[in-house]
Amino acid sequence: MQPLRVVFSIKQSRNPSLFLILAALCMFPKVWGFQQDAASENEFKQYKGEVVDQSSNKPLVFATLTLEGTNISTITNTEGNFLLKVPMDMSEGTVVVSFLGYQSKNVPLSQLNEDKNTIPLLVSVMQLSEVNINAPKDAAALVRETLARKGENYFDDPTLMTAFYRETIKKRRKNVSLSEAVVNIYKSPYSSVRQDAVELYKARKSTDYSKLDTVALKLQGGPFNTLYVDIMKYPEFIFSDGSVSDYKFTFDRSTRINDKLIYVIKFNQLETIDDPLYKGELYIDVENRTLTSAIYTLNITDRVKAAKLFVRRKPAKVDVWPTEVAYRVDYREKNGKWYYGYSNVVLEFKVDWEDKLFNSVYSMTAEMAITDWEKNVTGTVPKNKQRIKKSIILSDEALGFSDPDFWGEYNIIEPEKSIESAIKKIQRQLRRARSKDGSASAP
Repeated sequence: MQPLRVVFSIKQSRNPSLFLILAALCMFPKVWGFQQDAASENEFKQYKGEVVDQSSNKPLVFATLTLEGTNISTITNTEGNFLLKVPMDMSEGTVVVSFLGYQSKNVPLSQLNEDKNTIPLLVSVMQLSEVNINAPKDAAALVRETLARKGENYFDDPTLMTAFYRETIKKRRKNVSLSEAVVNIYKSPYSSVRQDAVELYKARKSTDYSKLDTVALKLQGGPFNTLYVDIMKYPEFIFSDGSVSDYKFTFDRSTRINDKLIYVIKFNQLETIDDPLYKGELYIDVENRTLTSAIYTLNITDRVKAAKLFVRRKPAKVDVWPTEVAYRVDYREKNGKWYYGYSNVVLEFKVDWEDKLFNSVYSMTAEMAITDWEKNVTGTVPKNKQRIKKSIILSDEALGFSDPDFWGEYNIIEPEKSIESAIKKIQRQLRRARSKDGSASAP
């Protein structure tokens, strides 16, 4: 699979202003933000809450919430929390809540409050008779057939998708860089070899360079990092025709999603393969031969080979090793056709300085969720100058986290508590800075 490219810009000097200037020189094209029209801010209603396991009350991570009869949807974050925005004229609609291995639930909007909603889901109990019906005998053959049928089971029309993208960088457990964007994805049919195009609509970013010491980490690729995790659209990045034979596939267990029987297939690279490949689980609807989810990690046993996949630039006196590389993709279904709904990538790196006693650990998370879509009837795509490039690094010139109504009616992934805390801290810093500027300019 095409790895994320991590750009390391290192400056030995402790001069913060000099460091910021040097870091700015390696940035890619400017990212911009559009202000939401004031009139549209009152045309939607938002609902906040959490999705939990009914028995244990544990949060359900990446559960999907969809407004029935529309293409509007969102997901829960890693703490099980959600934020759903719907148009005012759909106040009588129904929200369908679904999660792998659980019974789906329909919740009328009229029963939801604006805040503190708790939606419990019941585990879907498997019947032995279900597991044995038409059970395939060859796991590898099932995977090949699933990949081959992408033109039948997935969107076969050009589609215009609205998506929310978030990118975070942490040093140890502290957030040091936050980037968010709303993008338009011009999705080509799954049967087409034509790649998807991405257009940036709104974005914002803030980086605390004082927490990064002398290391500036730039995540190259932006939304493309998560878009390419769409295995069914881009199988060549992990399961090309030649590489399927590099893996061992085995049946693991069965589960359900949206009342459909799902087989879980484990895969791992063969012991005879030296290059870093992947291991994980594929969730396949056996009846329709459809991939509904995939969760997998990169084999980083050989850390030298693994590092070469990701680190594009570094000083001679610094060693950078990946300690975790994990991927996830989830698909959604409507009217018998499936489409890309959510993906995330988690990268963790250890940075060793030759002349320092202690090392630093940095983690990067990139995630993207489709929040709305419509058929691209004309099949038009943005001109090259309007598209974001695959080499993009979300710029520090993007609007900061000072406007709580920045996203307007757009659905976003609810921030985790640590991210929310960091955003509030940024807002306080901006208010203090504006206050000082006002005092300094006062007569």
